[in-house]
Amino acid sequence: MNQKEIDAIELLTAQHREMEELLHRVADSDDEATRKALYVRVADLLTVHIKSEEEIFYPAAHQARTEDDLLESLEEHLSLKRLLADLQDMAPSEKPFEAKFKVLKEQAEHHHREEETHLFPAVLTVLDFPQRATLAAQMLARQAELARRGEPRQSMTEETAAAAPLK
Repeated sequence: MNQKEIDAIELLTAQHREMEELLHRVADSDDEATRKALYVRVADLLTVHIKSEEEIFYPAAHQARTEDDLLESLEEHLSLKRLLADLQDMAPSEKPFEAKFKVLKEQAEHHHREEETHLFPAVLTVLDFPQRATLAAQMLARQAELARRGEPRQSMTEETAAAAPLK
């Protein structure tokens, strides 16, 4: 195995843990500037993660006959996008920010557990490591592209009408 190759499921799971850590840090922060900076970071990470899943991982998983899990995941993504859009212009000191952020955190953690418990094991049975490594490389490239454009979280306001289509 090439040292640079990473499994798509390992990549996504590692990103889940990173986002959960940042979500906890936002929730635990008492300093408004720190809280805002951490929120911006986690919102951007969540955005590029969601987009790479929807554009690359989910279509490959759909070919692997995991439609029910994917449809649920897409609806969960829609809910997360709507919360990200709502939080966009709020200050962390506002009470509505705190309430919406708590829901975002809870829903993101729930979504991660669902993927890791249901979707990922199904994908492991039908996509081999070379296929998953290719997906990981594609997702990392897409995430880097989105991050280079700057402020990926801003795009969430345009993606709240309906769940992304299952390709």
